[in-house]
Amino acid sequence: MAMAQAKPAGGGGGCQVLESMYSMIALVFILVACVELCDAATVVDVYRLIQYDISGAPFGSRLANLNHHAGSLHFAPGSDLSRTVLIIPLRELNISFVTDYITQKQPLGGLLFLLPQIFSIENRERATSNHQTDGEVPMKNYLAELEKLLIHSKIPYPVYFAFEDDDIEAVLADVKRNDVSGQPATATTGGYKLVVSVPEPKKRVSPTITNIQGWLSGLKTDGDANQLPTIAIVASYDTFGAAPALSVGSDSNGSGVVALLEIARLFSVLYSNPKTRGRYNLLFGLTSGGPYNYNGTHKWLRSFDQRQRESIDYAICLNSIGSWDNDLWIHVSKPPENAYIKQIFEGFSSVAEELSLNVGLKHKKINISNPRVAWEHEQFSRLRVTAATLSGLPVAPELLESTGSLVDGRPFVNETAIIRSVKLVAESLARHIYGHEGKNVQIFADNSSLAVNPSYIKSWLDLLSQTPRVAPFLSKNDPFILALKKELEDNTDEVNVQHEVLDGMFTFYDSTRAKLNVYQVASVTFDLLLLLVLGSYLIVLFSFLVITTRGLDDLISLFRRPPSRKVKTA
Repeated sequence: MAMAQAKPAGGGGGCQVLESMYSMIALVFILVACVELCDAATVVDVYRLIQYDISGAPFGSRLANLNHHAGSLHFAPGSDLSRTVLIIPLRELNISFVTDYITQKQPLGGLLFLLPQIFSIENRERATSNHQTDGEVPMKNYLAELEKLLIHSKIPYPVYFAFEDDDIEAVLADVKRNDVSGQPATATTGGYKLVVSVPEPKKRVSPTITNIQGWLSGLKTDGDANQLPTIAIVASYDTFGAAPALSVGSDSNGSGVVALLEIARLFSVLYSNPKTRGRYNLLFGLTSGGPYNYNGTHKWLRSFDQRQRESIDYAICLNSIGSWDNDLWIHVSKPPENAYIKQIFEGFSSVAEELSLNVGLKHKKINISNPRVAWEHEQFSRLRVTAATLSGLPVAPELLESTGSLVDGRPFVNETAIIRSVKLVAESLARHIYGHEGKNVQIFADNSSLAVNPSYIKSWLDLLSQTPRVAPFLSKNDPFILALKKELEDNTDEVNVQHEVLDGMFTFYDSTRAKLNVYQVASVTFDLLLLLVLGSYLIVLFSFLVITTRGLDDLISLFRRPPSRKVKTA
């Protein structure tokens, strides 16, 4: 009986040993499977290339998730890059290579463009500088060309932007070294793996555009103030760019918005006193949907009744007036011989001469049958309202271009130019309102109570230069929209807000920014070596446990082939 009881006890000990070994083996395999992801090199903020459709045609980056090895432009000719993310610094950009890869639809795992810190919206130290260095101008041109290529292409893999820093540059240096030595990162050789894990991009359903208007009522006489003529000052405030989370549009059209707010502030001082209130109503309009055929301006004007539209003497639209040049252009749809156009141009030219500015006149006839709108004033012209656009751009940009690109940041805007543009517009309007055309009368003279406030302009320009404003990603109650509304409420008599749905021909997708995890992964050779070492250790440990608990004979019997049993036949 003692012997009979000993066997089960021994068998139970063996089972326990085997169960322990099975658990240990499972744990080892889990560890080996996780070896690749055990060493995170760095985490980087990245900004995805915009994804959008026009009338159902797809453009931009169509994917967001990323999980591939990192590569550089030093890869060997003929390399398979279908599972490689190329890291391309703007300083080393080969635009021909990128163009060929995109237009020829060659397989690629993804693209990561590294931008210099000068283009970062958080680069506040450089944002206060009011000059451009020689090295920055070529980079602006390279980036502008790249952005134009990307936003007008359909790209079937993830494309991200990031800013240079020590961590990502150290990773890139290692990647370059491996590529040059002929050992690019693969599952076999190891290297760096770039991982972005985000939900699948979803459509922005019925994106809202918001228009904000403020009135300054003119001096009432015998009739209703609404019967007085109206001058409209208008600026579109939203943006569009390759990376929505970086699209701040300091010049296009942050400069126009800043100028409008300062002009409203200046005239609010004049109109607050009945003795200096003009016999014109002033209408200030901050419109949305500018990059999309000025869709917000169209819907804003359509909301006016016939009487309101007919009361508008003329409208001045402000667009990209922070140029470094001394040249400004007045763009019109009506012929230059038109009496209203001549009056506007002569009034502006007279003041411009005093400010040492050059103002030119550009006439472009609109085509009613073509839905494309090049300038904001054309939306007024289509409704037979006299209007003009004041801009530093001599030619109208193409659709979705020059409306808040990556190169349109705070360091590239001339704050002094905006101040001069404000003086030009405010003085020209005031001389027209008060009947001082052709007279050298300084209504908004420097060092007076009506002087332009540079600090006010700077503070608003700084805010706009740190606030991405792509309309489909702004809610109705976005803090920026509320700030614009409050500012107009402080400087005008009556403020109205209009919410509309963006034209259905444009469709946008979310997932505009993410975290990029950079992992340093081991090669398969290392994994196999680690597995061999762990396996050997387990075998030795298993043998030791069996010998100490059951004896050497039992260990040998585990590896001995059992005798075959012969079946006896009757």
